[in-house]
Amino acid sequence: MTALLEVDDLVVRFATPDGQNTAVRGVSFSVEAGERVGIVGESGSGKSVTAQAVMRLLGPAASLGGGAVRFDGRDVLEFDSGTLRRWRGAQAAMVFQDPLSSLNPLIRIGMQVTETLREHLGMDRRAATARAVELLSEVGISDAAGRLREYPMTFSGGMRQRVAIAIAVSCSPKLLIADEPTTALDVTVQAQVLDLMDRMTAELGTAVILISHDLGVVSTFCDRILVMYAGRVVESGTTQEIVDDPRHPYTKALLASIPAMTGELPRRLPSIPGSPPHSGRPFQGCAFAGRCPLAEDVCRESDPALLSLGPTRRVACHVAARAVTTKGETS
Repeated sequence: MTALLEVDDLVVRFATPDGQNTAVRGVSFSVEAGERVGIVGESGSGKSVTAQAVMRLLGPAASLGGGAVRFDGRDVLEFDSGTLRRWRGAQAAMVFQDPLSSLNPLIRIGMQVTETLREHLGMDRRAATARAVELLSEVGISDAAGRLREYPMTFSGGMRQRVAIAIAVSCSPKLLIADEPTTALDVTVQAQVLDLMDRMTAELGTAVILISHDLGVVSTFCDRILVMYAGRVVESGTTQEIVDDPRHPYTKALLASIPAMTGELPRRLPSIPGSPPHSGRPFQGCAFAGRCPLAEDVCRESDPALLSLGPTRRVACHVAARAVTTKGETS
């Protein structure tokens, strides 16, 4: 059975005054229909660039250095402008971190919602307006009919994100990519937005890619998690595998940095020392070696391959690979 989305050996580079910066280095993963996949990593890990590449939203400074993106078996990277316009919104949609910048501040909310419905579903103005009222009501916006006439600036951050979600799911897409959708919101509104995404995508059977720097948030929402560092996937597995038995030192460090909800609070929260390598400078060996407490000579000399530990589990770490090979876990 073909996966809904297949990303194969994706490489993305950016042209800068100092030369080429490689933001994504050979990323591969798949998403099944209805599945929820989380992509986690620090700022600059390449997770958002990966999502933008999937949606063909990279700017003019970006270039693809290789790889393929297949959706329902079709190569998205080969879509012409017309096919791409019909695909976005109808088949795949995206919710961005800052809804104020993704919504047009000069256009009323109603027109922004109905535009998608009229473009992709062929609705007339009356039907699209009626459906827009239903959508805003479904995402928890009161007096939906009245608020269609308002501009984005009159909505709070949480309400703007609800509007963005309503637009994204309006055509029942097969895939929704949510790029840090709750980062700019307070904790209470974060929970409300995640609950909303959970309910609406479950009703539609929509697959979701949730991008976040917060492993705690992703672990409550997703079936499977990819951990990215310095432009590549360093570990992947089911949520239970990643949370209960992390294998990569970076994943372990991310989990250790999440404050415990019970017991005595530490005087200082654990952190990861150092910084990721610069994407524009060549480096040798594992990108995490300079920050890793378990690093050995081999880690500084060669970049570890993404080793398969089973049907759902992969890790790119020399130390972890040696440990699992000794136990006979590799496949």
